[in-house]
Order: sequence, then structure tokens, then C-alpha cells
Amino acid sequence: MQRQRSLTKLKERSEPWDIVIIGGGATGVGIAMDAASRGLDCLLLEQADFGKGTSSRSTKLVHGGVRYLQQGNITLVRDALKERTLLRNNAPQLVHDMPFLIPCQSRWERMYYAIGLKVYDFLATGNRFGRSHAINQKESLERVPTIKTEKANGGVIYHDGQFDDTRLLISMARTADEQGACLLNYFAVTDLSKDARGDIDGVVAEDRETGETHSIMARRVINAAGPFCDAVRMMDEPAAEKMLAASQGVHIVLPRRFFPGDIAMIVPKTSDGRVLFIIPWHNHAVVGTTDTAIENVSLEPKPQAGEIEFLLETAKEYLVEAPTRSDVLSVFTGIRPLVKGDKSSRTASLSRDHTIRLSDSGLITITGGKWTTVRKMAEDCVDRALASTKNSANPLKANACRTETLHLHGYDPNSGSTNTVAGSGRGHYGSDLSEIESLEREHVEWASPLHHELSITGAEVIWATRYEMARTVEDVLARRTRCLFLNSAAAIAISETVARLMASESDRDEAWISAQVASFAKLSEAYRIG
Repeated sequence: MQRQRSLTKLKERSEPWDIVIIGGGATGVGIAMDAASRGLDCLLLEQADFGKGTSSRSTKLVHGGVRYLQQGNITLVRDALKERTLLRNNAPQLVHDMPFLIPCQSRWERMYYAIGLKVYDFLATGNRFGRSHAINQKESLERVPTIKTEKANGGVIYHDGQFDDTRLLISMARTADEQGACLLNYFAVTDLSKDARGDIDGVVAEDRETGETHSIMARRVINAAGPFCDAVRMMDEPAAEKMLAASQGVHIVLPRRFFPGDIAMIVPKTSDGRVLFIIPWHNHAVVGTTDTAIENVSLEPKPQAGEIEFLLETAKEYLVEAPTRSDVLSVFTGIRPLVKGDKSSRTASLSRDHTIRLSDSGLITITGGKWTTVRKMAEDCVDRALASTKNSANPLKANACRTETLHLHGYDPNSGSTNTVAGSGRGHYGSDLSEIESLEREHVEWASPLHHELSITGAEVIWATRYEMARTVEDVLARRTRCLFLNSAAAIAISETVARLMASESDRDEAWISAQVASFAKLSEAYRIG
């Protein structure tokens, strides 16, 4: 997957694309993968980097949603549990079984959750994840030795999926590329074009690396811009009523000593009515999340002081060693593109299911949903695009959906026996790992970790630049690897080294290196709490 090759493909195309997709998050990339695998000619345009927004800032869970079960949304839970298994089947190097402890303070509470989770197990019948069961206090403290004794008078263990969100996204993007899709990052759609009848027939887009403007024809345009989908809809209809009620969720990252072991924990009801997770991830502990309604969306949302304090205080209630602000290695904030309910609705209560709308001029907008169900969202969206042209003079034609059994790039069936995302290994690269290790053998200077608190090597930087369309230091340290999300100070410390490695691979000069280091330092401020 190389940007110059995609750019050449775009410039050489004279016919309209079957589908142009706006947005390079999980939904957009999923649509590109589905459409290309059905034989459609599709182009995906992303204003920044793939996964820059919401898709890199999740709680790192592929799950049915215990909270949605509590809300009685059986259909969403059942569908998500099915998709959880399909994701694990198609990307076992990235999606793993993770046991979760629900600590209980009374026998009645333990019975309540045990019964409820048997329903969860029933809805997941036939999948490869573990089954729930109750445990006593002794077992609870053995599984989570850092939990306060009074908070775990026994508990219930259930199983869900864990993953690395943007590593999965890059795997999906490379799969889409291999299926024939054309993907471009740093390529912003600035307008929609329409024919004499007022129907959308393409987009106007700017290459943000060169400033060059492109008029691109398309038979269908799909708006998969996540939190920015209303802005795209207003290019079509300036007076369009907003679909979204955005909220933000904050996560903090702590050293592993606060939460060692091979199990995650869920606090089923916090002071704000949400659930809270503490999860081992890349040899660190992630604590999250919050749900705060926001008026404006941005590519780099910032945590509010109250959100960080809420996470620290809730963790303090359960953990023997109380984490403080100085213990936080990184903080990351994501925006949920939730479809509006009535005005009195809290964002925590709005549906996480997806919505697809077709405008009078032919713009297809898909929003809502969640990472776990992205494959089904993409299938539904492509089906809707095909159906919307059925009665036209030149309808879109495609093969049946293939993604239920389509192995993603890097597929490695041997990696499914251990959780390569929770620990410090590099199994999340799957079948690509052997080639990265080959680079390290050929270039010894690329083999050692760039920082003693991170696992990233020079070879991984070269690999991301050469094959994964990483264009900036941020792309490498935030999304191709997860360094910025794990330890912001360590990521800043190696930013110049990363810039020099990228420059050597892509023929950049000293001015570019300096600009990258300065830009990354400024960006990193949003991931530090001081």
C-alpha cells in the first residue's frame, strides 16, 4: 500500500469511479474493503491519516456490549457477538479472547450478574470465546491481586474480545488495497459536484501534501466521515438538520504495575451511570471511559479536567495503589458520532447502532455503529448503494458480499492461541512480522528498541513508511505503532529519530525533519496531563 501508486491510479483514471468514499476511519475503510472485494471500482479519500479520529481512540474491545444487554438491546448484542467471532476468525493476530472480572460485594450481586451473563453466553452460542462463571473472593484476588479486598467479595468472570484498533484498521486498508481499492490519506473532500438535474456526480478534493485540486467523478458518493458527517451533508444540503449528538470519551494509560495479570476488569456502574474498564494493553493498563456531550468536533479533541479526575477517582476506589496524575503515561480522547435522540436524551443512552440515509441528490451517509460491527455496517452500506442505483439507466452491479470469510492482511492462524495485544510482543503484525524481523537482520542498526520503555524498532518505522502509507512522525508513533497512546513522554523523546528514519526512506530534507519534530511535540500536548 503506497500513496504514490494510489495517486497515479487516480490521475490515470478517466471513467467515473463506481463509489467514492469520504472518510478513512473504520467505517470508510470497511466499505472500501467490502466494495472492492465485490468487484466495484472504489476510491477512498481521507482528510488526515487513516484512523486519525475516533477509530484509533476506542476502548480496544471487540465486544457484544454487556451494557447494551442491560439496556435490553438484544438485537444489537446478538449481532455484535456474531461479528466479534467473524473478526477473530479473519484476523486472529489482532483479535483475542480476554477474560473480564466483574467484582461483586455481595452474594446477591454475584448471582445477578451471573444470571445476566448466561444470557450473554446464550446469545454467543457457537463462537470461540470462553463462557462466564462465578468465582469466590480468594479466586478474585488471585486473578486481580491489585484490587481492594472489600471490593471483591467474589465476582463473575465473562469473556469478550480485545484488539488493537488502528493496527486492525491498517490491516483492513491493506486488504482493501489488495482487493483493488484506491486509498489516499491527506486528501480532503472540499465540495460535492452535481449534474444538471441536481444529482451528485462526484467530489472536489484537495491533495493536502501538494495543494493540488482534483475533480473526481463517481456514480455514488458515500459519506463515512464519522463525527464530521454533518459537515459533508451540508455540502449537499446547506440547511440540512444535524444528525449527530457528539460525545467524547477519555482514557488514561497507567504503568502495568497498577493492573498486572492476564485479565481485565469492568466496573459495571460508576457514579455517572456508565461502565468503566481497566484493561491490559501492550504491557500497559488502559482505564476508561467517560461520556461527555460536546458541541463541536475536532480532529484532536482534548480531555476535560473533570474527566481525568473521574477516571482516577474511580480507579482509586478499586485499586490498592491509588493512581495519581503523575502516574498517567498518556491520555487519549475520542469522539462518538451518535445519532440524535430526543433532546432530553443523555449521550450515554443514545443508540450505538448504525444509521444509513440517502439524500434526494443521492448522497449516502452512514454513521453511528461501533468498531465491533464495522464489517456488517460496510455490507449494509454497499447493499444500499447498489439498491439506490437499481432503477437508473446504468445501475451498479457487484458480486455477493465476501467479507464474512475474507482473511485480513497479515492473517496468521497460529497467533490465536495467545493474546498478542495485551503483552509486550509484536504478534499483532501477523504474517508481516517475519519480514520486519528480516529487515532487522539485514540492518542491525534498525533492530534495537528506540526507547527502553517502548518496543518500537527502526525496522518498524521503515516498514510503516514503505508499506503502510505513514506520511508523518505522528502516523508512525500514534497509529502504525501505539507509542504516543502508551507513553507520550517516551514518544516525544524518539520523535527526531523516527523523523530521520522516515526521511532516509522517503528522501526528505532537514527542514522536513525539523518541522515534523516540532509538529509532533505540539500535538503531544493533548496526550499529556502535566
